[in-house]
Amino acid sequence: MRVVCLAYHLIGHEGLDFMLEESGDEVVAVFTHEDAPGEEIWWPSVARLARAKDIPVFAPENVNEPEWVQHLALLQPDFIVSLWYRNLIKRQILDIPARGALNLHGSLLPKYRGRAPVNWVLVNGERQTGVTLHYMTERPDAGDIVAQAVVPIDFQDTALDLYRKLARATRELLRAAWPLLRAGSATRIPQNEGEATYWGRRTPEDGRFSWEWPALRIYDLVRAVTHPYPGAFVEWGGRKFFVWSAYPMPGLLHPHAPLPATITQVGKEGIEVATGEGNLLLRRVQLEGDDEISGWEFAQRYGLERGQVLGG
Repeated sequence: MRVVCLAYHLIGHEGLDFMLEESGDEVVAVFTHEDAPGEEIWWPSVARLARAKDIPVFAPENVNEPEWVQHLALLQPDFIVSLWYRNLIKRQILDIPARGALNLHGSLLPKYRGRAPVNWVLVNGERQTGVTLHYMTERPDAGDIVAQAVVPIDFQDTALDLYRKLARATRELLRAAWPLLRAGSATRIPQNEGEATYWGRRTPEDGRFSWEWPALRIYDLVRAVTHPYPGAFVEWGGRKFFVWSAYPMPGLLHPHAPLPATITQVGKEGIEVATGEGNLLLRRVQLEGDDEISGWEFAQRYGLERGQVLGG
């Protein structure tokens, strides 16, 4: 079989490595993305992996332009496989492969269609997610499902932790599903549109939180956008105050609870701050323009004590 891979990021790298080493098929070309200026690149290079195997690599701004559609058609692929490729693929490309165009999505479809599913499931406090291999349509993440793999989310998982879990699950899923696709015996399960949810692109500003939120909600945001992402923050003294690592201490509301943003305790473990429900222990923090340090070091540097307000 002849395969064209559209791939990027950690999961794209893992999926391409499977196609090269285990699929038994010929990868005739790889389409990927140029790394975006200003984006923290923490994943291995798909382009480097492909070139090491002497496979042609292309990184067009828009793969749906007529010249690239024509080029893909000349490659005569049996399959086109999208592995964390960031652009929506249009009908003129989807119609090219003789055996179908498939996409690997980082959620259990039809839940969490769209962008940044790894971050969104953590923001929303989900306890499991997964990867889905499905046929592509012109609607994002809406095509028939071939296979899925469930991935549990541990309470302490960050987005980076979850990406690594999903990358391992991607390889396992492809290992099970690809032979069936080659044999023409893979299942096609239509998605239930009544259960579909869609989530959009996230920006650094989406990391802003309020001390009025429950501690658990803040914690979920912190782990969703901590390194290598832009971080969760509030304003303090006219600067952004980033929380890179924290831990929730949920508690029941009572009439004499401290107001949100009030420091309730300072110790070697960090700074404990009252929230809208329970307290949040700040373990690693950073004031905009300064270096990242432990909560304890931050409290010593800025003279923070119990009863002071952290925010505003």
